[in-house]
Amino acid sequence: MIGASRASFVEARERLEAVLSTAGDPAAFGDELFAVVHLLDREHVLRRALSDPAQPADRRAGLATAVLDGNVAPAVRDFIGDVVRQRWARSTELADAVEELAVTAIAAAAEARSRIDDVEDELFRFGRIVEGQPELRGALVDRRVPGERKVELVTTLLEGKTTAATLRLVSEAVAHPRGRSLERALEGYGRIVAERRNRLVAVVRTAVELDEAQKTRLTAALSAQYGRDVHLNIEVDPSVLGGISVQIGDEEIDGTIARRLEDVRRRIERAS
Repeated sequence: MIGASRASFVEARERLEAVLSTAGDPAAFGDELFAVVHLLDREHVLRRALSDPAQPADRRAGLATAVLDGNVAPAVRDFIGDVVRQRWARSTELADAVEELAVTAIAAAAEARSRIDDVEDELFRFGRIVEGQPELRGALVDRRVPGERKVELVTTLLEGKTTAATLRLVSEAVAHPRGRSLERALEGYGRIVAERRNRLVAVVRTAVELDEAQKTRLTAALSAQYGRDVHLNIEVDPSVLGGISVQIGDEEIDGTIARRLEDVRRRIERAS
């Protein structure tokens, strides 16, 4: 989102924080926001009407209230009314914004239980599990399999082993991918959870598992370098041979032996 949509989203997110402080259960609020996303994805005419800049803001809010009244909690109905009063450059950006707000609410529920770190870790690990198990991935992305069946499979795999927030977000990603790959959906949700704590996510590749002291030192060094808290997602990959590589967004710090050997090979080739 850029321009008007981005500004509208920032305002909606600030409004969400105020609402969640008095809304009771943030997880239930997030669930109903996801239900609104499903409605917007399914009813294209409604989505366009709710984001039509040619219509007065109060008229858009009134339409949202009429559609949602009795189908979601009053707090959610009124919040969505406030969201559609904002300007959205494209109707799809309205749906995308509500989805991100839903994830934020689920993350807030985990934060209230001091489990938000677990959610970040679990989303990352589940994404790697899916990548490493083609049969599981095939079952979760097969368009012929109903979403309910996919959620049942995920529940069997994760219930009691992860936080409720992780199970909810993974279930959403498999049942309603919204045109994304499963990996991309999980990565996006992980980013939103991380941003809840105003942290950067660093993907660290290392040949061997780091001990707690090493993790603490690396976290402190990266936080000092970037001026923000940094959360580590660690991948143990023997192919790096030694050292570590760190990727934060589009930036990569590669200090692996494999990379240094590759650099040496390239210099030899250029000298030949």
